[in-house]
Amino acid sequence: MAMGRRRSRQRDLWIAASDLARSPGHPFYARLNRLLLKHGFDRFVEERCQRFYAASVGRPSVAPGVYFRLLMVGYFEGIDSERGIAWRVADSIALREFLGFGLTVATPNHSTISRTRRLIDVETHEEVFGWALRVLAKSGLVKGKTLGVDATTLEANAAMRSIVRRDTGESYEDFLSRLAKASGMETPTRADLARVDRKREKKGSNKDWEHPDDPDARITKMKDGRTHLAHKMEHTVDMETGAVLAVTIQPADRGDCQSLEVTLAETCMVFEDLLDDREAADQLSPQLLTEIVADKGYHSNDVLVRLGQQGLRTYVSEPNRGRRRWKGKNEARDAVYANRRRIRHRRGTGLLRRRGEMLERPFAHALETGSLRRVFLRGSQNIRKRVLTHVAGLNLSLLMRTLHKVGTPKGLQSRLAAFLPLLQYLHRRLQRLFRGSEARKLICAAILHNTHSPRRPGVAGLIHPERTLFSTGC
Repeated sequence: MAMGRRRSRQRDLWIAASDLARSPGHPFYARLNRLLLKHGFDRFVEERCQRFYAASVGRPSVAPGVYFRLLMVGYFEGIDSERGIAWRVADSIALREFLGFGLTVATPNHSTISRTRRLIDVETHEEVFGWALRVLAKSGLVKGKTLGVDATTLEANAAMRSIVRRDTGESYEDFLSRLAKASGMETPTRADLARVDRKREKKGSNKDWEHPDDPDARITKMKDGRTHLAHKMEHTVDMETGAVLAVTIQPADRGDCQSLEVTLAETCMVFEDLLDDREAADQLSPQLLTEIVADKGYHSNDVLVRLGQQGLRTYVSEPNRGRRRWKGKNEARDAVYANRRRIRHRRGTGLLRRRGEMLERPFAHALETGSLRRVFLRGSQNIRKRVLTHVAGLNLSLLMRTLHKVGTPKGLQSRLAAFLPLLQYLHRRLQRLFRGSEARKLICAAILHNTHSPRRPGVAGLIHPERTLFSTGC
């Protein structure tokens, strides 16, 4: 038999619409689209984004509803870059159906997505995030009584080897060469530069160094112990439902006690927006913004005093600082002792146990499963746009999980995979139940010989191979 060879063929000039591949779409995205249409998502974003587009002339653009859906696909599919989102959408018939693109229509490429992101300001992205929160509030998934605050780091799209001095603009290697020559080395080698760098103190100070293409990135230690340029992401979570109420992007070298004030201010603005909607306000707790839960990184005298003056009950884990002196600090002493009594009470211990579930789970969904631990954008404003839409998809997945018991497309697949072991278990149990019994013998005889049972007539009549249909179509 002669070996076949692959030959290039000329593509058809005309393709009949009936010959194109058809897909019913992914059931998760179909239900998500119905949810978005029910609450008027496209009409909302088109009204907010109308001022960014030309009235009559201009290059063909991406509809605002399609743009925000594209960024949400990054969360649902676990794609970190806009280029990856564009590739995935162009390759998937189900995602084309979700975005409203036919097979003969070209999907947006990554440059179109990034250009649209630069076109639409961060305030509009905040409004889209607020729209998703209002939808959750109307469904009873935002209470607002007990809030949890936590922060993490996002690895920046910038390399440490590219940092430059803030005062002179020289690179790190040029700076070390100048130090080595000043110490008497005429032609220092790389080993000499490493030796000079090893003896220096505070060599990674953010006051002295910055990245020329991403000035907002800061040198910091990541969760895994490595040192990178990074950004700080801090969010506020409803401890009763798990909804993310506010997200901020701040410098990575800013401490938790300093960044908390910015995040709480953002949270208050979100609640003001929710209170303006009567239907959403009716679902909020009467005791709005009453309790704050946080880890020991937020424990300080000033923070506890300031939150107490605002009428908030704090449940902040207290680090072991040993015996403390309170001379002249009566107000701080009272705030620290009151917080200590609360975290040792039954409710306080319960809230601190739930902190790992309610605060760490959104980080795991958004950054690990959603693949946003490392960002491929530069500038805090660009990163905030992507994170806000990413977390809006996270909040919508919480609503989808409440309505349909599935929060992501992969979650639906895992539920089907988990159902198969249950069927296998039931099959084994039935085999054990009928093993050796007279009923099993009668059923097997009826199936194999297609005859009526002498004891239970009509058993064979239940089996009709020509009329039997299975869900797989076989």
